[in-house]
Amino acid sequence: MNSTTAYAMHELSKEAAMGARGEESSREVRIIDLSDFDNRKAEIADALWQASVDIGFFQVSGHGIPLADINAAFARAEQFFALPEAVKARYPLHRNAGWEYRAQIRPSTGKPDQKESYQVTRPRMAGLWPDDELPDFQAATLAFERQCWEVGMKLLSCFALKLGFADDFFTAAHDPASASYQSTLRMLHYFALTGEADGPWRAGAHTDFDCLTLLFQQAGQGGLQVCPGKEMAAQRWTSIEPLEGLITCNIGDMLMRWSDDRLPSNFHRVRSPLPGESVDDRYSLAFFCQANEEAVIEGPGKKYPPITASDYLAQRIGANFSGKY
Repeated sequence: MNSTTAYAMHELSKEAAMGARGEESSREVRIIDLSDFDNRKAEIADALWQASVDIGFFQVSGHGIPLADINAAFARAEQFFALPEAVKARYPLHRNAGWEYRAQIRPSTGKPDQKESYQVTRPRMAGLWPDDELPDFQAATLAFERQCWEVGMKLLSCFALKLGFADDFFTAAHDPASASYQSTLRMLHYFALTGEADGPWRAGAHTDFDCLTLLFQQAGQGGLQVCPGKEMAAQRWTSIEPLEGLITCNIGDMLMRWSDDRLPSNFHRVRSPLPGESVDDRYSLAFFCQANEEAVIEGPGKKYPPITASDYLAQRIGANFSGKY
């Protein structure tokens, strides 16, 4: 087994141990204001770094995406998921683009997540847009995807600063004009459930594969929980409540590796209802900053051997979506 495969297997074995319900605890999830970004960049970078090292999650305000645009994106997601299943099935998931239904099986649970999703990866969308059913969907979705990318690149430029990389290091590695672009906007619909003693998870415990995740939640549709790595053995989970207009962000596996493990990619999940508890449908929007295929992931201290983002992503997705990458 080579070192790259061993690293991937180590990550999956950690995830496989995270299936218990555990216990819940409270902790601060920091809200970081991005306003006046150019003049405050060093201050913002310090705040992002401290929050990321401590918990791996943070929320941002002052990010520049109007609330009206966020709400419109949620409305489009609901329109898509309301289409008949036979229609959505015309746009099947392949290479991180298209629609899937209960197809993601987490190593932490061995069971399908109780959700469906529609994923937008710009260069891979041929034949996957519902143009006949939702004629304005494509242009509006791509415009929102671009807004997410711009926020993601601002945040990643702060991590580049702290890691000693060039200011545009991660922007160049996530170039949307390239045919190898892999960043993904994901619309998610979690199904209404009533809790059982050993019921299904809406999304089993996992880390994200990417560099950085931007998550939009709606008020009253909670369930997201995080478990910092230092509390992994005890499985102490903290709920991150949705706050209007804020973006919840977390470090992903790519950036953890790119930082030589200085930045932790921590476990999170969407909890299942407790026995007898009922939860309504939940919608969320996630933007995954995933480096372009040919980008080489190697930290400043070269703790791990270099690996292309394409190979890294294929390993991780292959463990979660059988035959879908």
